[in-house]
Amino acid sequence: MGNQLANIKRLEADLWETADNLRANSKLTSTEYCMPVLGIIFLRHAANRFDTATEEIKASGLKRSPVKADYVKRRALFLPEESRYEYLLDLPSDTDLGEAVNTAMDKIEESFEPLAGVLPREYGIFEREVLEDLLRAFDSEAMKSATGDVFGRIYEYFLMKFAMQGAQDNGEFFTPPSLVQTIVNIIEPTRGVVLDPAVGSAGMFVQSSHFVEAMGQDAAHNLTFYGQEKTATTIRLAKMNLAVHGLEGDIVEANSFYEDEHGLLGKADYVMANPPFNVDMVDAEKVKGDVRLPFGLPSVNKKKKVSNGNYLWIQYFYSYLSDKGRSGFVMASSASDAGGDDKLIRQQLVETGHVDVMVTIGTNFFYTRPLPCMLWFFDKGKPKERIDKVLMIDARTIYRKVTRVINDFSPEQLQNIASIVWLHRGETERYLSLVRGYLLQASKAACELAPLLDDYSETMGEFCGHLETWNCSLSADPGEEIDNINSEAFSTAFTDLVESWSKFKDAHSQTKQEIAELVNWIGSAGLETNRQLIRAHERTEAVMAEVKSIRKIVNQTNKLASTCYDIATKKLDANKAEGWNTAQTRELHKTLIRTPKDGEAANLRVMLLDAFRLPGYFQRQVNWLQCKFPDATYVDVEGICKSVQRGEVADNEYSLSPGRYVGVAAIEDDAGFDFDERMAEIRGELAELNTQAIELSQEIDFSLLEVTK
Repeated sequence: MGNQLANIKRLEADLWETADNLRANSKLTSTEYCMPVLGIIFLRHAANRFDTATEEIKASGLKRSPVKADYVKRRALFLPEESRYEYLLDLPSDTDLGEAVNTAMDKIEESFEPLAGVLPREYGIFEREVLEDLLRAFDSEAMKSATGDVFGRIYEYFLMKFAMQGAQDNGEFFTPPSLVQTIVNIIEPTRGVVLDPAVGSAGMFVQSSHFVEAMGQDAAHNLTFYGQEKTATTIRLAKMNLAVHGLEGDIVEANSFYEDEHGLLGKADYVMANPPFNVDMVDAEKVKGDVRLPFGLPSVNKKKKVSNGNYLWIQYFYSYLSDKGRSGFVMASSASDAGGDDKLIRQQLVETGHVDVMVTIGTNFFYTRPLPCMLWFFDKGKPKERIDKVLMIDARTIYRKVTRVINDFSPEQLQNIASIVWLHRGETERYLSLVRGYLLQASKAACELAPLLDDYSETMGEFCGHLETWNCSLSADPGEEIDNINSEAFSTAFTDLVESWSKFKDAHSQTKQEIAELVNWIGSAGLETNRQLIRAHERTEAVMAEVKSIRKIVNQTNKLASTCYDIATKKLDANKAEGWNTAQTRELHKTLIRTPKDGEAANLRVMLLDAFRLPGYFQRQVNWLQCKFPDATYVDVEGICKSVQRGEVADNEYSLSPGRYVGVAAIEDDAGFDFDERMAEIRGELAELNTQAIELSQEIDFSLLEVTK
């Protein structure tokens, strides 16, 4: 599963790099390029589904010619010949390819009414060569064999990358996955009606479907999706997104401030949204009698405009809920403390007892603006024992750096935040299951590390053998002072290498034994109770200390081996000497020490670095949870979370800002800081800056070329 996920991520990145390079070498902006590229992804996905269904129909022994219904039954679109991928690629070179792709989209819409007016028609803006290259980029063997879930991931990945570039309304159509996943994890949409009145590209619906599918159930059967969106282009993105994921939804064009096209007042089981913040031009006369405003109208200015639309959205989301419904949405940070009429509305909300959870999110989670935000959660079905409580979570110190200017939550951070909510709801077994899972993952990762250490031991031993042979062949030459200096430098470095290598061999034996004992113990121990899990963590932590120690030895050994190799080949011309085996030492150096170039497979060095990181990474997740919740029951944690009574909220002017209640987190020591991981992040940031510099240089060259024509 891990390798499969890594392959998908590599495929996503490779496809994006190819597509973005094609754009950079064309005259198109990201906004112009966005819809057509997403349309090609859709077309490739439709072709795969069609081809798979065709094979299934043949295998079924059908005697007649297949018809459209045979494909629909297999959740595939019937593609006319003009809409088939291979047909487009086989067209003669003098064909107007842009018009042919437009026709392909027309034919699909004619045969599938829900997509009418949705698919892109902008392919005439492409130069033929660029469009053909784009089609071929999605015609690799990996893409031909890709399944629906892979296409869903690729579509989401491209949406995210286009949002980062500010394509389509400055990227506001796309809610960062970390925020959507946090909402889904807390409201847990399992069955019923899901409404998003600011649907964007339908990310809330897609993540809800992932949540249901993770339970082994059919999202298309369990959930019914309704959405409203004011921008026609964004609706097209949303409908394609649903289609690529094998989902359907009723998404209509409407301004949700004034229109309620679905009539779901009091009927939605789940309401999810990321609405536009701080809108200040809503006509108060049009909304003042709206039944979706049970707590009244927010402040109105002299121009009879609602001063800030945030509390319109908040009330809409609340009023759509059924009597057991849950809502989760993104909101401007300022809304949780807003004064005036907004405060009076917030007071009434708090007094219902339906405000369930508030989560503060730090800066840089959005792709086009660095501001922090809040996640609000309502639950009209809260049990009596929690009706008087609001769980405040301050997640500003929890994040992972994606790029220099973008943060997100790792999958484990998402689960850790969710586990706080589980404990607050009394769902102890889910918390214990999460801890158990981390311990098993740490044990599994340690088990996978052991054979890589064996490979390293064998390969480095061979490399050191070559260096030792070379070291013995060196002799001082009084007439060559520089050679003498370099020979001595090599001998000194080699002596240090031998010492470090000896340390590795001792540590290797000890670490292998401790890993084997841990794996056996974890496999046989009953990891059911919190006490057992604490004991398992103590044992795991001790082994992780050994792993960390041997990692330092490996890093030092590699550094010394690299120094020896560089002196020998660059200063002493070893590649020209008889006693030096150039081919073997170069190959060993490539395997052990050199960082692979772009496109090259991971070598032993890279695999070992990844393998070293994972066991300790999962162990640190356990440590984070058990240090904060040692008895596997909810407790307030300074700087992270607090269960607040409604009376305390009233005493604080009905503020719903977690930072006002949870306090400041204690400064933690650096025991959990992973230097290598941070260095990898820095290398990634540097690589990103270098890539941006190259792209900018290409754009400048292209612009200058255009000017000088």
